[in-house]
Amino acid sequence: MRATLLLLLLLPAPQDPAAELLKDVREIGSPGSPGSLSVWGEDAFVAVAGKRGKLAVPVVAAGTLEKGRVVAFSHDGYLAKAAADEADTGKLLENALAWTGRKVSLRVGVLGHEPAARLKARALTRAGWVSELADLDVLILSRASLSDAEIEAVSKFVRGGGGLLAALTGWGWLQGAGDKPMTSNSLNRLLAPAGIGWTDGFAERTGKAGFAVASVPPLVHGLRAFEALVDLTKRKNDAELLQASDAAMDAFRLLPKDDTKMRPRLEALLAERGAALVPTAKAPLGRPLDRFLLACQLESIRDLPASRVKAHPAAAEFPGAVPADAPAVSRAITIDLAVPGWHSTGLYSPPGKVVTVAAPAGTNLTLRIGAHSDRLWHHARWSRVPDIARSVPLRGEKTEAASPFGGLVYIEVPSNAKPGAPSLTISGAVEAPFYERGKTDAAEWKLIRARPGPWAELATRKVILTVPSSEIRALDDPGPLMELWDRILDAAADLAAIPHDRRRPERYVSDVQISAGYMHSGYPIMTHLDAASAMAGLEKMTKGQWGLVHELGHNHQQGDWTFEGTGEVTNNLFSLYLLETVCGVKGGDGHDDLRNPGRRIAAYLGRGARFADWKDDPFLALQTYVQLKDAFGWDAFKKVFAEYRDLPREKRPKNDDEKRDQWMVRFSRTAGKNLGPFFVAWGIPTSAAARDSIKDLPGWMPEGFPPKQP
Repeated sequence: MRATLLLLLLLPAPQDPAAELLKDVREIGSPGSPGSLSVWGEDAFVAVAGKRGKLAVPVVAAGTLEKGRVVAFSHDGYLAKAAADEADTGKLLENALAWTGRKVSLRVGVLGHEPAARLKARALTRAGWVSELADLDVLILSRASLSDAEIEAVSKFVRGGGGLLAALTGWGWLQGAGDKPMTSNSLNRLLAPAGIGWTDGFAERTGKAGFAVASVPPLVHGLRAFEALVDLTKRKNDAELLQASDAAMDAFRLLPKDDTKMRPRLEALLAERGAALVPTAKAPLGRPLDRFLLACQLESIRDLPASRVKAHPAAAEFPGAVPADAPAVSRAITIDLAVPGWHSTGLYSPPGKVVTVAAPAGTNLTLRIGAHSDRLWHHARWSRVPDIARSVPLRGEKTEAASPFGGLVYIEVPSNAKPGAPSLTISGAVEAPFYERGKTDAAEWKLIRARPGPWAELATRKVILTVPSSEIRALDDPGPLMELWDRILDAAADLAAIPHDRRRPERYVSDVQISAGYMHSGYPIMTHLDAASAMAGLEKMTKGQWGLVHELGHNHQQGDWTFEGTGEVTNNLFSLYLLETVCGVKGGDGHDDLRNPGRRIAAYLGRGARFADWKDDPFLALQTYVQLKDAFGWDAFKKVFAEYRDLPREKRPKNDDEKRDQWMVRFSRTAGKNLGPFFVAWGIPTSAAARDSIKDLPGWMPEGFPPKQP
């Protein structure tokens, strides 16, 4: 016994692998835009973490694969020659070689980037590199594509005791991978048995040079995070639960099918609680474990063949149920490839039912099921399932697809499609209310509005509205409403100085929950459900709807004449113009924050006209533009916007200083007045050179502005 104790005392103390890797490393660089890793192996650990918002994500990870050791990096640039000179990246690479190689004198081979001289590695030949593995102690690998035989050879090399440094930019690989999942990536297949993989996410910096080396939160490890989520006996704060949910979800997306640590317990939880994972507006899903389980459900069914897709329990709540007796139809449609984006079909795919599209080969089109494209993963509480739309490329002459949630059926046309008008046949969907201005007459509409699809669309060549069918069941004639909408779109085009005929219609889609704000711009413009009755109601639209035209303004504002602080200002020029010229709503009647502008202006000037305050108050800043409109009319804006539209690239402003200067000078020339003193009075910075360039123009200032201070 005493001899045994003496022997144990003489043995070296076991080393902390993270400490070995990070010895003398304080911060590593950030080549390009690093992705993120996921770590779930029992013997794997996170060495360096970045951040994703307020959450931590792995950037460098390490672990074992039987007898061998591996270190993974979240950007292939980490193994490039130049990266070794950024912060302490070179030292980390030296430590990684020593830790994986476990020898003083190492034989190191590199496949991929040219290695740094300090690594003392030799480049492997592209053709016969597998045969050279037997002569190596450590392989440095930044090649994303390996054959099955190469994966097996590297796996055998590491399992036998070899070392591996591997790097990949996961999000970059995915961009060129088409519809392949991250699990199909060569390096993910190679290191999945070690419990390390590359995700499709990004990592934000934590230090000046890149990523500061600090203690890593334990719940960055996917398996530990999962155990923390399901262990309800230990109370965790909200931040810990969010971190655990994020890390566990990343791990689940890469988890091998034969995993025995996480998958069996997860499947048992899903079997126990799966049917109850139904978020609603009245009972949002906010418990981290339930959110995680729902996310796992979605991931599990994402790649199922159409024939195996079943209706999700949440589909009846949103986007809605389809009557059981609604007949499936077959409809032939023609797609104008000159119009990019979503093409409405007037059809609705019931949850869990197969829809078939017969199309000519080589059309490069996509079948979309669902108008609700906003993803809600970042919200702390979900009022609906966070990802319910589905897009399926049309492959071959017949494509089958199904959605567990159902939705309106569209054909998507890419922006670079060659001209043409292919005919397609869609089968298996039910009819939904669909009105087209100029094609659907009022008598026909009274039959169409009763169609069984739970979502309806009202369309013109300029705008398409997507609302619950309940909003249009009693609408006798959408004609006057859509004529009004066309006038709104034409007025927006007039102010923006663009043609009335658009390449594609604008879209509005109402939703129970959206990704950001009360509404947001884009394609489609997204609103909450309470806006549906306004956009589909002639009386309400005639009175003017600030929010709806505000977002339309965002879709028309241009960066050349929108400088910092005016992102929520120049779009409201469209709000003012559309309400005034189409709806007859002027000035302060359009929005409460436009009332009593004089008091707002006086208070700002009384504080010293600080530009920072101007930028922080969009409705104050808007008054600057209102004064120009009142003095020079809307035509002045149209002329200036047209001038910007036709600018050659070399004359466009390159930064905010140039944007402010050009706006002042171009508007002054259009108005025929020197606006330099006006901008100075408002506290909007412009250069002396720009102000000097318009001194030949007569001066101008709004009457009574700036007001005299008491």
